[in-house]
Amino acid sequence: MRRLVVYLAGAAVGDLEHDDSGLLKFRYRPEWLAQDGASPLSRSLPLQGEAFRGKHARAFFAGILPEEEPRRRIASILGVSERNDFALLERIGGECAGAVCLLPEGVAPPAAGEVRVRELSDDDLRRIVTELPDRPLLAGEDGLRLSLAGAQDKLPVVVRDGRVALPLGDTPSTHIIKPEPPRFSGLAANEFFCMTLAKSVGLKVSAVERFTVGDKACLLVQRYDRTVAADGAVTRIHQEDFCQALGFPPEHKYQQEGGPLLRDCVALLREWSTAPVLDLRDFIDGQIFNVLIGNADAHGKNYSMLYRGGQRRLAPFYDLVCTLAWPELSKTPAMKIGGSPSLDVFTAAPWQKMAQEARLGWPMIRERMEALCAQVIDTLRGFAMREAMTGDMEARVAALAQERAQALLANLTR
Repeated sequence: MRRLVVYLAGAAVGDLEHDDSGLLKFRYRPEWLAQDGASPLSRSLPLQGEAFRGKHARAFFAGILPEEEPRRRIASILGVSERNDFALLERIGGECAGAVCLLPEGVAPPAAGEVRVRELSDDDLRRIVTELPDRPLLAGEDGLRLSLAGAQDKLPVVVRDGRVALPLGDTPSTHIIKPEPPRFSGLAANEFFCMTLAKSVGLKVSAVERFTVGDKACLLVQRYDRTVAADGAVTRIHQEDFCQALGFPPEHKYQQEGGPLLRDCVALLREWSTAPVLDLRDFIDGQIFNVLIGNADAHGKNYSMLYRGGQRRLAPFYDLVCTLAWPELSKTPAMKIGGSPSLDVFTAAPWQKMAQEARLGWPMIRERMEALCAQVIDTLRGFAMREAMTGDMEARVAALAQERAQALLANLTR
């Protein structure tokens, strides 16, 4: 039986095994359970002496890995089955989301503050960005063990003094580069604009910049699950997405595929957050904002919990995109508002039904809807956002968001 040691913020907390039948088994180490203040890896993996087997272990650990086409390509490059979570974690489970690191037995974790990087020249960066579609996460390249969830090509990097480097071994990254996929021209501008608008109306979001590598538009996202000290030392902050916390495997991230419902997410925050009143308000703001910008892809893996200093809080928002900018994409929301099959929920009825299902106060939701609609309209009319509209994509997203905010506000005030 093969085994990986699971580290959390550098401490060995348990062991992940792969039995002969192909199922995962995770067990916390007794010495970790005996520690004062020991914390679980996941809400779905509470501290206990018994092992978690099969699907009970898989939701969290499979949720660390890339999905869909990047996962298939990585498995092919590494010569393993794309269904073999353990084999993939064994090869690329060094630098993951949050503070988790998986290493083979006998391999020591990096010392605290240790930084090993490979500096990249402009030519190196152009080559890597060009290569990413064929080699996601640079899988198989010597010295790299990188993993990020999601179906879009992306790459964890270290950014220091304006220079970009690859994190070697298990060195933590500080940023994520997201090159624009050819299929969705304008995605980098779209996401940058939506994230900028979200910040402007008071939502907590990851810091983003856009830049060009060769002729490829990219987004540079600062990781909210990392902190950088004055001396440059990078510290991981643990996090998990809502699918992991709720025990849903990554292939069930969409509601219509058996994934989380909005009321499941509300229940998670109500029961698990250490500041549920604040986090519930912020989460509802995120739902309203996604409707206003026309984002049908706000699924269970696009929301996360952040664990720091004994606190469990809703993480900043990320992956905010106007999917309606591509008319061929579905308008069916990843998580439905009051069961509505469309993202065009401009009347009160679906929101009232959602409030009832999630046991939330309709007056609070209505107040947040009116406030955010007004803020989006006012912000889009302001000079700063007009200055950010540097191309056709930004203008299209701005027009859609303004039209949708006006429609929702008009229906609420009738």
